[in-house]
Amino acid sequence: MLVFIVIGLLGLALAVTSLLLGDFFELADGAVSGTSLGAGALLFGATGTVVLSSGLDLWVAYPAGAVVAVLVIVLVNVLISRLKAGEDGGPVSLVGAQGSVTSDVDTAHGEVSLDAATELETRLAFADEPIPQGTRVVVVEQHGARVKVEPVPR
Repeated sequence: MLVFIVIGLLGLALAVTSLLLGDFFELADGAVSGTSLGAGALLFGATGTVVLSSGLDLWVAYPAGAVVAVLVIVLVNVLISRLKAGEDGGPVSLVGAQGSVTSDVDTAHGEVSLDAATELETRLAFADEPIPQGTRVVVVEQHGARVKVEPVPR
C-alpha cells in the first residue's frame, strides 16, 4: 500500500506544481502534460489504496489504478485543450446590438437587457435623452461595461 500512497503524493505534488507554475513539460508532443500526469498519478495511488483497503489482492489494485489513471489523463487533456481553444474573455463590441430598457435610462444611469448572444444579464446604460422602461433600444457606443443607447427608429 505504501507504493500507492507515495505515487499518489508525488502525483499531487506534480499536479499542484503544474497548476501553479504552468506545465513545465509535455510528453508525446503535448499528449501528456504535467497537470494530467500528476492527476493520473494521484488517482492511480488513490485507486490502489482504496482497492487494497477493501481487502482485494494486489493483482487487482495495479490494473484498476492503471485504468483509472489512463482515463483521468485523457479526460484532463481533453478539458485542458477545450479551455485553451475557448475564446472566453475577449472583448466583444456591442455597438449595433438591440435590446429593451429594463430600468428607465437617462443621461447618467439605467439598465438594458440586450439580445446579443454574449449577454446573460442586464447592462448599465445611459442616453442623451430619457428613455422609459420597455422601450426597444440600440447600442450606439460602448464605454467599458456601460453602453450608450438610443431608441430603435420606427
